Amino acid sequence: MARKRCTEQEHQLAMSDEAAAYIADALMQLAVEFEDDHYAQIRRHYATPSDEPARDPRQLDLFPEHSCFPFDQRNAF
Repeated sequence: MARKRCTEQEHQLAMSDEAAAYIADALMQLAVEFEDDHYAQIRRHYATPSDEPARDPRQLDLFPEHSCFPFDQRNAF
C-alpha cells in the first residue's frame, strides 16, 4: 500500500506548540552544557591561526591552484 506524503502544513502541525517549546529548551540546554564542558577546546580552536583550511581527502579539488580564472584579479597585468 502506498504511503501518503505529508504536505508542509500537515508536517508543521504534527507537533504541538508546547512540544516545540520543550524541544527548543532541551536543545538550548544541551548546547549550553556542551559549551561549558568544552569551552577551552572551542577557544583554542578559534584562537589557533590556520594558514589554510584542513583538507578532507574525500573532497574533490574543484578549483586547482594553478588554473586561470577569467575574473581572477591576481592574473591581471
